Amino acid sequence: MRLRYNYRLYPDPAQQAALARLFGCVRVVWNDALAMRKAARKAGLPWVGGGDLQKICITAAKRTPERRWLGEVSPVPLQQAIRDLDQAYRNFFDSVSGKRRGPRIGLPTFKSRRDHRQAARFNRNAFSLRPSIGPADGPAGSAGAVGGAGRLYLAKIGDVEVRWSRPLPAIPSSVTVIKDAAGRYFASFVIEVEEAGQVLPEALTPDGDLAETGIDLGLSAYAVLADGTKISNPRWLRRRERKLARLQRALSRKQKGSKNRDKARAALARQHAKVTDARRDFLHQSTTRVIRENQTITLESLAVRALSRGPLAKSVHDAGWGTFIRMVEDKGARYGRAVTKVSRWFASTKTCPCCGWVNTELTLADREWDCRQCGEHHDRDVAAALNLLAEGIRLRTLPGADTGIGSEVDREQQVAAGLADTGNDCGGQVRPGEAIPTLAQPESYGAQAA
Repeated sequence: MRLRYNYRLYPDPAQQAALARLFGCVRVVWNDALAMRKAARKAGLPWVGGGDLQKICITAAKRTPERRWLGEVSPVPLQQAIRDLDQAYRNFFDSVSGKRRGPRIGLPTFKSRRDHRQAARFNRNAFSLRPSIGPADGPAGSAGAVGGAGRLYLAKIGDVEVRWSRPLPAIPSSVTVIKDAAGRYFASFVIEVEEAGQVLPEALTPDGDLAETGIDLGLSAYAVLADGTKISNPRWLRRRERKLARLQRALSRKQKGSKNRDKARAALARQHAKVTDARRDFLHQSTTRVIRENQTITLESLAVRALSRGPLAKSVHDAGWGTFIRMVEDKGARYGRAVTKVSRWFASTKTCPCCGWVNTELTLADREWDCRQCGEHHDRDVAAALNLLAEGIRLRTLPGADTGIGSEVDREQQVAAGLADTGNDCGGQVRPGEAIPTLAQPESYGAQAA
């Protein structure tokens, strides 16, 4: 299991200039390699492999007057750019052929020098963690991140100051240096850890039973748990809308290409970064609390992409439901918690959790309702969380629940009852003609035309 650990970097002016030069070289190598492959495909020539691209776009290019400045930076990030291009093509071919699930992946595109987010990746041959020099170089109360590391050494960049917010659990296999649109620098380390290696103690109720909960996500209350706990919706974007609008108007008045426009753009980007950071921190704290206090969690598989195209698109994007669900699943797998997802077609809001009667007349404006069969009064969000919890318990008791589905008979019954996803996308070839081969066995560009 791979995890990413991000830390803030504080390079000095000389190191910032060196990083800017490195980012430019990485962008040029990517664009040269991509242009060569596009030209070869247009001419009907065989596929140009990654090794050949490195020889042409890096090794041979350094000897030419037009690209001799490629020798002023470390060759490792340039080679990583070629590998990233190979991975981008592989993702595209796997997406077209059906091997890769999820949204359709497009062909790689050229990188612009006007992109305000830039990155370069170093492997273990081009970076190291230096011993700490003073108390400001590492986390408080420790000698550094791993093995007394305090600063990050990058090839042909030097020792860069790092704000170690937490220790690294292991030696990283690679580090990506990122400069975001707000002008901040980050180091993103890739760490190999064992799956479910940090199992938390069992979460128990006051009666000694295993704690279980269902979570209903919404906009008026961000999340409602089965025990009635409500997590308020902070609405981070709405809070800063007026300030963002003012900065956006100031940016629109600046002349294109001027220094003042660049300053206005950076000010706007910093405000958007504050919104993103606050939302991410809220999601991490909320999901960590849910994981620590519950042994099993049941969620609803929301169609976030479809909801984000409706009249409440801005509020849905601001809520970040998809990130919340992904964090709960990832942390559950890491800390030994059981996470179950219920089909979005399950009528969790309209069903009475006491007797099972379905209120077909319930509208979105009805926040509370009374059951006509048993007379119980319900808060619609709490009732939905209780129904999700009950449905999650039922699904976990089905045969084959450890694999995510029951037996074929149970599966057919669930689909017929509308209690399970039908899985319409089976990953097969649906377009007419022959299947497009993957990057693993390329023969020519003509066979891989998309």
